[in-house]
Amino acid sequence: MGLLDGRVVIVTGAGGGIGRAHALAFASEGARVVVNDIGVGLDGSPAGGGSAAQSVVDEITTAGGEAVANGSNVADWDQAAGLIQSAVEAFGGLDVLVNNAGIVRDRMMANTSEEEFDAVIAVHLKGHFAMMRHAGSYWRGLSKAGKAVDARIINTSSGAGLQGSVGQGNYSAAKAGVAAMTLVGAAEMGRYGVTVNAIAPSARTRMTETVFADMMAKPDAGFDAMAPENVSPLVVWLGSTQSRDVTGRVFEVEGGIVRVAEGWAHGPQADKGAKWDPAELGQVVSGLLSKSRPPMPVYGAGS
Repeated sequence: MGLLDGRVVIVTGAGGGIGRAHALAFASEGARVVVNDIGVGLDGSPAGGGSAAQSVVDEITTAGGEAVANGSNVADWDQAAGLIQSAVEAFGGLDVLVNNAGIVRDRMMANTSEEEFDAVIAVHLKGHFAMMRHAGSYWRGLSKAGKAVDARIINTSSGAGLQGSVGQGNYSAAKAGVAAMTLVGAAEMGRYGVTVNAIAPSARTRMTETVFADMMAKPDAGFDAMAPENVSPLVVWLGSTQSRDVTGRVFEVEGGIVRVAEGWAHGPQADKGAKWDPAELGQVVSGLLSKSRPPMPVYGAGS
């Protein structure tokens, strides 16, 4: 018996890297998987060759699992809706949505073009939102019809979204938005029987091989802490029925580490009870900062 026996899962961006690892891991636990991948390059440009999604489907079916390929663009509103419908048509329903698809257009802010900003925001942030919206609408319909729903959404944020990353202003903004959207989704969809969580993974993929290169080297022997497969066990568990009491959380995952991320929270405050004069705020702000926790350093900013 697998942990996901009978459950239907969509994994976006599942043609390689972490998404592929997710799809294979879900299938190994008995899930029926819709393997979504648009088949583009790292920057979102068209890529030639065969279907990355179909290749993963072939791996799953060869191992005795059930899967279908899908090439929808998650950043396209109607195609995102069609991806949800494809799961229903192929397997009779949908239980788990794993939002993983993404691209990068790395550039310092002063050099980033409007197109580079829009492309990254579209795939990561709009792509997550469009998929959440259409999946949420599907599950809300079931709930209102009196049918039991025990569904899951697992989003993909990033350490860049939690702390920022030099040269990735567009990507960091998108991933920070994903983390905030996860909290909103959890608050809104719980009434329909849906939990919403996110992961911030660290692993060796196409999107990380040019960033933090010193961390990406594969060891000659022993435990490969940066292998994409290390991220998937938590995602599989979050997609299972065992996780129904966990929602609105962001987990950092790296190697054998699972960490609960703690985001923005109210810190020290000063209340004058009246309007402040700008001239008196310097001392006030200094006092507040002396009592607060120092921020985590931005990735790539140095000491």
